[in-house]
Amino acid sequence: MQTKIDAKKLLCPMPVIRLGEMIDKITVGDKIEIIATDPGVLYDIPAWCKVHGHKVLKIDEKNDEIILLVEKIG
Repeated sequence: MQTKIDAKKLLCPMPVIRLGEMIDKITVGDKIEIIATDPGVLYDIPAWCKVHGHKVLKIDEKNDEIILLVEKIG
């Protein structure tokens, strides 16, 4: 299953907080796509995933949007 988080126009730490809230609601192996405009997510979300044991599968930048795909691990 894949879930989306619209974090456009949200500044740090809100995209990370939204990810943390959503990751608690999904099962292991599910994925979350985060769409953000704050360039801080390029560092904050991978760091959060490393600390919490999840995996960033993909990072794309399109126009002013940053799209990250995160997989829930364990």
